[in-house]
Amino acid sequence: MSTPLTTFDGYPRPDLDIAQIRTTRARIIPLKNDYKDLMARIEKAMHAHWENAAAAPLPPPAAAAQPSAQTTEAATRSSRVALETPFAKVNSVVASSPAATAGLKPGDKITRFGDVDWMNHDKLSKVAQTVQQSEGVAITVKVIRPAATGAGEQRLEMQLTPRHNWGGRGMLGCHLLPL
Repeated sequence: MSTPLTTFDGYPRPDLDIAQIRTTRARIIPLKNDYKDLMARIEKAMHAHWENAAAAPLPPPAAAAQPSAQTTEAATRSSRVALETPFAKVNSVVASSPAATAGLKPGDKITRFGDVDWMNHDKLSKVAQTVQQSEGVAITVKVIRPAATGAGEQRLEMQLTPRHNWGGRGMLGCHLLPL
């Protein structure tokens, strides 16, 4: 945006398309101004929000100390759902593999694989690392399986033991896809 379009002696630079650059700059400048205006409005709104939040009275201690059972159940359910967000889907499972022995089926959505979950799977590389480090050791795998009738889902927990000598490729015998 600030590159000079002329040479040191005032002639247009021969290596640039001056008309195209000026047209592009003319389109970018209003966009930058709109962005600055929007950010200023957001900043004002954020300041106003936090001022109002600071000025709002706190709930009485008795009400805060004894939440209702319904509120507690809803909070527990929402935190469980947030913690059990699926991050991978089982695409295929080879018969008589460690994955098949553990009970994995195509279509299962993995919510936890050992200590790997949706927040730290790093494009499934942490899953591969966990498998490599756990040969012969059972790994707890939590999955969400669609119900057979198509309505609802099942949440299952199974033990999967990776091993090389099961008669096929890999240590699990299944193919995972990231979600």
